[in-house]
Amino acid sequence: MQLQLILAIIVAILAVVFALQNAVPIKVSFLTWRFESSLALVLLITVALGVIMSLLVSVPSKIKRMKLISSQKKKIQELEWDLQRDSERKKEEEIESEEPELPSE
Repeated sequence: MQLQLILAIIVAILAVVFALQNAVPIKVSFLTWRFESSLALVLLITVALGVIMSLLVSVPSKIKRMKLISSQKKKIQELEWDLQRDSERKKEEEIESEEPELPSE
């Protein structure tokens, strides 16, 4: 947890340094949109959009994997219960077979 915080602080510092060194205003045109902004801001927004898009693309596979893991855990639990019931049943049978039968009167 602390390592993640340290890495986040380092990345934030590098982003600030990058933004200060690339404060040159540029004109951006995309289809009908046209705006002027600093080079650093445009690049950081582009990187952020790329990260968001990659996360959105990976979500379905993560959901599928989580469902598979959940179903496998349920299956393992059912098999463990079956195994436990079988072992209890065998113990009961062993106990019953060891008990001497009482003579009937």
